[in-house]
This record gives sequence, C-alpha cells and structure tokens, in this order.
Amino acid sequence: MTMEILKGSAEFLMGISNHNQLLQWLGENDHHIGIAFTGRSNVGKSSLINSIFGKSTARTSKTPGRTREVNIFQFYLSNEGKKDTTMPPLYLFDLPGYGHAAISKEMSNNWDLLMQSFFNNITKQVKIVNIQDARHPDQSADKQFFSFLKRYHLETTLVFNKMDKIKTQKDKASLKKIKPHLFDEYKTVKYIHFVSAESKEGIKELHDSILGGLLTAINLHLTTDLS
Repeated sequence: MTMEILKGSAEFLMGISNHNQLLQWLGENDHHIGIAFTGRSNVGKSSLINSIFGKSTARTSKTPGRTREVNIFQFYLSNEGKKDTTMPPLYLFDLPGYGHAAISKEMSNNWDLLMQSFFNNITKQVKIVNIQDARHPDQSADKQFFSFLKRYHLETTLVFNKMDKIKTQKDKASLKKIKPHLFDEYKTVKYIHFVSAESKEGIKELHDSILGGLLTAINLHLTTDLS
C-alpha cells in the first residue's frame, strides 16, 4: 500500500482575516485533522506548499507580508495513485507570515488575535510546520514565534527552505550542525528538514514526514471515535 498526499486535490475553502469568523469555523469543524504552515514573511512558504500539494495551491507573492489571512484548504490522501475515499478529508492551514517590519500596528494586532484564536482552538491532530530561510536561521522573529507557540504543546516540524541558495558544502554543514541546539531549545520540535522548493532537494523526505504525522493523527481520531 502506497499512501501519498494527493497532489492537486487541495481545494481552497476560504481566507479568514477576522478572529471571530475563525473561531466560528473552528467550532463548526471541531474534528479537523491536518497541517498548518507558518513562517516569517518571504521564506518561500507558498512555494513549499505548492511543491508538496501541487502547483498553484498557494499564491506566491514577491511582496513580503502580503498574506494576512488564514487560508484554509481541504485535501485528500491517495492510495496506489487513487484518491482514498476511506480516509476523512484533511485540512491545510496557510497561516499569515510573521516578522515583517513594514506592516502597521493594527495589522500586527490582528495577527496576534488570529493566531491566539487559531492555536487555542485547533485540535492536537493538526501538525505544525515552521518554515525558515536556510540563509537566515533562527532569527529573533522565529524565537518570538516559538516562545508564543510553546504554551500550546503542539508537535512541530522545523523546515529550512532555500537550501539551493547556500552555495558551499561547508556552509550547508555548518547549518546542519545547529540541529542539536534547536531540538534542545524548542522542545515541541520533533523533526528538522533541510529543503529547497526550487530544486526539490529534501522535498520527498519532508512529504513522507508530513504524511506520517497525518496518518498518526487519522488513526488517533478513528480510535477515539470508536472508544
């Protein structure tokens, strides 16, 4: 049995910029299982989503900080290349980027409200993927985000994107040496991946890691329903 994320199956449901509307959606869909992508503005989050879920799933923009909504998609898994109808629908949450200096205080406050509403009300069956630029790892905005996130005790995968921009093997090796420090500093981080959405380096390994988390969440959900 070969399970995969079914590329091209992600259907855009809505973009939510109001925290009350987000609370309403989460309340009406209280058995949601899925994955949430987070990261600083301009780390290639949309390109990475597209490399896993299929071309044009997420809008890419050359303007950092443009996405200020929680974009919600529904997607499916495939079994032997065909949509697996025995599995429940899954959700992809594309969260607004953080750490962009040019946004207004009002937009920053709205981000805080949205994220508090989101992380306070999602289930443990939503896995978190934090994306960082491999050239600028663990910036102050990332540290602030993880400080915010730790109170929720959600399993997190840390992904360093744009590895193709690091030109020497020495620099790549230096980056990978910080893994033990990151695992020690961020207790909720379970996996760390080094990838490039551009060259596809490490994308299959990231896909398989995400898939494993989704299957675990689905099994837990089904077991809970039967108990």
